[in-house]
Amino acid sequence: MTAAPAPLPGLTFNRWPSLPRLEDFKLAAFDMDSTLINIECVDEIAAAAGRKGEVAAITEAAMRGEIADYKESLRQRVRLLAGVPEAALVEVFEHRLQLNLGVETFMAALQAAGVRTLLVSGGFTFFSDRIRQRLKMDFSRANVLEVRHGLLTGRMVDQPWGDIVDGLEKRRTVLDLCDLMGISPAQAMAVGDGANDLPMMDAVGLSIAFHAKPAVRTLARVSITEGGMDRALEAFSPSTAPRFSPDA
Repeated sequence: MTAAPAPLPGLTFNRWPSLPRLEDFKLAAFDMDSTLINIECVDEIAAAAGRKGEVAAITEAAMRGEIADYKESLRQRVRLLAGVPEAALVEVFEHRLQLNLGVETFMAALQAAGVRTLLVSGGFTFFSDRIRQRLKMDFSRANVLEVRHGLLTGRMVDQPWGDIVDGLEKRRTVLDLCDLMGISPAQAMAVGDGANDLPMMDAVGLSIAFHAKPAVRTLARVSITEGGMDRALEAFSPSTAPRFSPDA
């Protein structure tokens, strides 16, 4: 390992004294909404019901960590989606959702280095399944919206692992996957932006805050506040971190 660089504009290091090799890590876990993608999907779905402002206010408070019960806050938001046509999800995906800058570059670098990738989201499988496929990620876990007769019911579907992906479920998913892969949590990294990402970020060897809420920036080992996610490559030894052209 080499000495870590001094903080750069828009990129800070916290308790990260040296640069590891990218290949030292075996698993990278990512939040989806406002991390891999540019929107909070629940807010955009709510727009179809004319309730975006109401839902977005709850989302923002939850991401700042001001709501103690994340699961109930999500149930509350999803209830407000009752009656929204399933076609509204297609509209959000095709016309409002974009990958954040640098995501494809960073993901390609991880995959080239043999790092497995996990999408673990408090959002919804309608979007996470499509993002996982687009980015060729290895694993994913998210919530399932209940749909009947082409309309959202305002509920989520229970799954074998539990009911809702909250912060503790994100942490458990990452640690269970580390155990399944036979690796130490120190060989994993986690990237997120909101308070519900902190449990998994605290459990792994490297935490990366991407345009995150203040509490997340303070606790993450690496924080990106300017530029794309590919800036995370600056946290690794330049002799081993693959370099790719910026995202188109």
